[in-house]
Formats: sequence, C-alpha cells, structure tokens
Amino acid sequence: MSTIAGSARIHAMAVVEDGAVIGEGVSVGPFCHVGPKVVLHDNAELLAHVVVTGRTEIGKGTRIFPMAVIGGDPQSVHHGGEETTLTVGENCTIREGVTMNTGTADFGGKTIVGDNNLFLANSHVAHDCRVGNHVIMSNNVMLAGHVTIEDRVILGGGSAVHQFTRVGRQAFVGGLSAVSYDVIPYGMLNGNPGLLGGLNVVGMTRAGIDRAVIHTVRRAYKAIFEGSGSIRDNAAAIRDEYADCEPVMQILDFIAAESDRALSSPTRGQKG
Repeated sequence: MSTIAGSARIHAMAVVEDGAVIGEGVSVGPFCHVGPKVVLHDNAELLAHVVVTGRTEIGKGTRIFPMAVIGGDPQSVHHGGEETTLTVGENCTIREGVTMNTGTADFGGKTIVGDNNLFLANSHVAHDCRVGNHVIMSNNVMLAGHVTIEDRVILGGGSAVHQFTRVGRQAFVGGLSAVSYDVIPYGMLNGNPGLLGGLNVVGMTRAGIDRAVIHTVRRAYKAIFEGSGSIRDNAAAIRDEYADCEPVMQILDFIAAESDRALSSPTRGQKG
C-alpha cells in the first residue's frame, strides 16, 4: 500500500502504484507514472508525463519536467534484472527528456546524483555514475556508465563522457567535446578528441577564488603539463612546494588517485 502525505497533490490522471512513498507537499502532475518502489521526498514535483520507476529516491524540492524517465534499468548487457538503485538529491532541476538509470549489481548497484544540480533537456546519466553537487549538464550531454562528475562541473551541450572517466571539481567541458580521459579539477577541455586547454579561470573567479591563488594554480599547471617528466612524476615533484594551496592540492590528489583512465592533457589523443 502506498504512503501518501496528506498535503501531497496527485492529479486524477496520474498513476501512483501501491508501495510508493509520497512526502509532504509533493506534486504529481497529469499522466505521470510513479513506480511501487519509488520515494518522492517533501516538495518534489513531477510536472506531467514523467516516469519515475525502479528503486528510486528523489530528494526534497527536486522538479522533474515532462517526458523524463528516471530510474529505468541500466542500459548494460550485463544487467540481469537485479534490483539496483538510483538516488537523486535535493533541489535538482531535471528538464524535458532527461534519462537516469539505476546501477548494476557487479559494481555496487548504485547510481548517485547530488544536490542543486541542473540537467538540461535530453541529457543522460548512465548506470553507476556519481554526480556531485551544483553540476550543470547542458542539453544532450551523455554520461556513460561509471562516470564520476565532481562538484560544480559544467558540461557543455552535446558533450559525451567515456565510461569510467572522472571529471574533477569545477572543470569546464566545452560543447560537443569528447571526454575520453580524466579531466583535472579546474581544467578546461574542448574538442574531439578532447584536449586540455588550460584552467577554468572564469569559473574560479566566479567562485570567489583569489586572483593570487589563481596565479599560483597556473604556475602549478605549467609545472605539471610542461615539465620534463611524466604528468604524474611532475605532479609528485611539486607537492611539497604547493602544500599550502588547496586548489593545487586538489589537482595533485586527483592526479595521484587510482583511475581506469589516463589523464587528459594538452596533447593526449592529438593526431599527427
């Protein structure tokens, strides 16, 4: 039997299956379909023609626009019908035609989306992805399975992120870019193949990072990507020098972490 709060508004032409949990102030518009294992937290809103299915949890204040399908089975040949999950955080805006899938059993079975994110029309979050907070995915952005998107990343329209790739905090990916390799925090990547073109200085400035700190990060970036050694060796060599600069340390920790993908650079993947 469904648990529906007294202040929830369910349109007469919506379907809420037995077992769903509907919080206070939730609005479910016409022709929406809410599955039996769905939880809609307080003040969530499904406008119209929205499908929320699977074992899916939608956070407080999140708004979902028409034709979105949230919590569908993972698009993976390895999925055998296991019960996996999708969690979407608070105050997200999920625009028309967005799709988000649950996880796969072989990799923990969880797709996790954070708070205060904006997903523009027809963007896609695949199985086992981890999306942070304050992320913007523009129209038609595609995340393959197992992608990690850290906080405050902006992904330009039509960009595609390869499976198992990481995109670091406050990086910027230009429209129609192919993200085949990990992108460092505060990095700026453009093109197909995607090449690292420097730092997201505009984003750093808007975030209130001091100009002197930005100049420090620029010096570190140059040492990492223009030094005589490999990227990882160059990064390790400057760790002590930049120990008191948090953004640089975030970049160095990102580079040092284990990953299934190589690191994007100004030249990796470039032909010729």
